[in-house]
Amino acid sequence: MALPGSLRRQPASRGLVSHCTHHHIVVFLLTFFSYSLLHASRKTFSNVKVSISSQWTPSCLNSTAPELRPYELWNSSHLFPNAEEATLFLGTLDTIFLFSYAMGLFVSGIVGDRLNLRWVLSFGMCSSALVVFFFGTLTEWLHFYNKWFYCCLWVVNGLLQSTGWPCVVAVMGNWFGKAGRGFVFGLWSACASVGNILGAFLASCVLKYGYEYAFLVTASVQFAGGVIVFFGLLTSPKEVGLPELGADEDDSVEEDANRPLMGNDDVEDDDRNYSIQATDTDNQPKAIGFFQACCLPGVVLYSLAYACLKLVNYSFFFWLPFYLSNNFGWKEAEADQLSIWYDVGGIIGGTIQGLISDVLQKRAPVLATSLLFAVGSLFGYSRSPNSKPINAVIMAITGFFIGGPSNMISSAISADLGRQDLVKGSSEALATVTGIVDGTGSVGAAVGQYLVSLIQENLGWMWVFYFFILMTSSTILFISPLIVREIKLLLHERRLRMLAE
Repeated sequence: MALPGSLRRQPASRGLVSHCTHHHIVVFLLTFFSYSLLHASRKTFSNVKVSISSQWTPSCLNSTAPELRPYELWNSSHLFPNAEEATLFLGTLDTIFLFSYAMGLFVSGIVGDRLNLRWVLSFGMCSSALVVFFFGTLTEWLHFYNKWFYCCLWVVNGLLQSTGWPCVVAVMGNWFGKAGRGFVFGLWSACASVGNILGAFLASCVLKYGYEYAFLVTASVQFAGGVIVFFGLLTSPKEVGLPELGADEDDSVEEDANRPLMGNDDVEDDDRNYSIQATDTDNQPKAIGFFQACCLPGVVLYSLAYACLKLVNYSFFFWLPFYLSNNFGWKEAEADQLSIWYDVGGIIGGTIQGLISDVLQKRAPVLATSLLFAVGSLFGYSRSPNSKPINAVIMAITGFFIGGPSNMISSAISADLGRQDLVKGSSEALATVTGIVDGTGSVGAAVGQYLVSLIQENLGWMWVFYFFILMTSSTILFISPLIVREIKLLLHERRLRMLAE
């Protein structure tokens, strides 16, 4: 008895190797490091906040002020009467950046689907590098200090940086099909964590000369990366004469291996020819509309789920070192080093869970299982003893079960959603869908940072973890219809195999 096409599975590793060329490797590396550089500039700002706060407060209230600097020159640069208000303003800049970044993601996805992805990504990287240079370096060199000017620059920076993620995910989605996508994207999504490490390294190397040089170095490296992307990135296989993903091939097994995971296996062959995007005379599909992208199956549910999950994930990113210092009394440098284990757990989790989802050819059940364990790990981490080794182990486990699903939704699942059957044969939904998913997630993350500080101040850290557990449970609730559907498909495929044997 012949198995249906949806059941003739090709091993993920075999399908990946058979279609991998040196062009795939170059695309992987260029997109990986382009987003790493964008994240590095964000990390630089976090690493030099103490130095910026010192520069913005008068010497009479600032113990770090150089004694030999003329009093008039030092006090001419201060913006705030004390370090507390300066720190509060720096936190406000974080919130401004997150909200402008979230709003920009919705627009950048649409722009990326209508213009050349390479142009949009390169423009975003180079322009953002210039804004970072103006913000941290030029203003210090010119001794120009103005709160409104800083706010405007950081709004623009958030909008420009929002071009990065939709474009790199769309390019990766063009090059890497269903076979091995979970594993490849799980490994590739470590770019944000690598960017954090790179930003911290670059800033620490030159911070002794002044915080303006930390901004100068990261901005210069990011600008150079944007130039390399402009001249070196191939946005799709057709640019070098390779077949596009979803194109008809002679080998039906290989064709099945490249079909997106989000395809509806219950649809008849005649219905598969349907596409939201009309084909013009040049066989170039038009870009999908924003509301059409929202109506694609799974987009709204995954977007809402990601808003809850990214809230938890970014809260660990922003608050974990502070929590370790505040709750356990550990030194700030030790807390910073220990917090890296959360990122390590997320990288491993995203890679392994992506590989498992490739084998099953289903994402939602893998996510649900991981998030159920995440609830338990959050509860356990909230009661971690005052022991650095034990804390690091539980932290890595928590990162595995939270950071892993977060990386999957923002990368592999976004690519699946943008290449499902309703937009088959087109890449012009990838950036739009990615922008919707990540933009909604960033809104949740921005709101979450305020809620975390509010809960911690009034109720304590234990209630913050209860809040994280609630948000993680809400993530499972939002994708529950997809979990039920994919589990039914798995059981149906299993019955068909038993009948075929």
